[in-house]
Amino acid sequence: MSTDRPADHAVPEYVAPGRPAADALLRADRLVAGYFPGVNILNGCDLELFEGEFIAIIGPNGAGKSTLLKSLFGLIDIREGAVTFRGETITGLKANDLVRRGIGYVPQLNNVFPRLSIEENLEMGVFQRPKEFRANLERVVELFPRLGERLRQRAGSLSGGERQMLAMGRALMMNPAVLLLDEPSAGLSPALQTQVFVITKRINDTGVSIVMVEQNARRCLQICDRGYVLDQGTNAYTGTGQELLHDPKVIELYLGTLAQADRA
Repeated sequence: MSTDRPADHAVPEYVAPGRPAADALLRADRLVAGYFPGVNILNGCDLELFEGEFIAIIGPNGAGKSTLLKSLFGLIDIREGAVTFRGETITGLKANDLVRRGIGYVPQLNNVFPRLSIEENLEMGVFQRPKEFRANLERVVELFPRLGERLRQRAGSLSGGERQMLAMGRALMMNPAVLLLDEPSAGLSPALQTQVFVITKRINDTGVSIVMVEQNARRCLQICDRGYVLDQGTNAYTGTGQELLHDPKVIELYLGTLAQADRA
């Protein structure tokens, strides 16, 4: 089955119901970015995240999903376009500046310090505000009680699912307004995937706005508020999670292929 986006498909501008685009908490406009000179992965990609929202980014492999997150977090130079946070341009700011402003990021791989303990990993998450460590630790272990029970354990001895919990917990230590998650369920068993989705929704329910890249597209669309389908570095479809989940074109061109890739 081909995942090529129909050449005549025009993506309408999507704004969350009742929310003016100017009120977006985090916004990306026409982003063009890539890893090598002259080679663009993002080709005019847009995104809007509103206060308290849970946004999903899905699409075939190589569509630019992870590149979009890294661009939002200042890890890749943006060649064209702009990123704004709370109405202020943050294009080009470094990751540590963005963390201080209220944006957290959890990469898919190498997302914990394996030689450090769980407590030390969490302490690293708040190194810019060390005096807030104890108060923020209490909030994080309420979300992840298993981490609280094993604070002295070395992170390298944790299972894949536990590492994801620790990585998310560390990102939450700075009380971010926005959390960027890059495929948090990748490589986990179905049971652990379910646990990750439940925890992610619980984090969102505390008021943290979430942008999640996810290969398990169906599960992600079931729990998110809105979604973006990326293809060839640009927006192919946008809509609510339920709209995308039941859109015949999205099912035909993307969800079937993504489900096969997830099973593989």
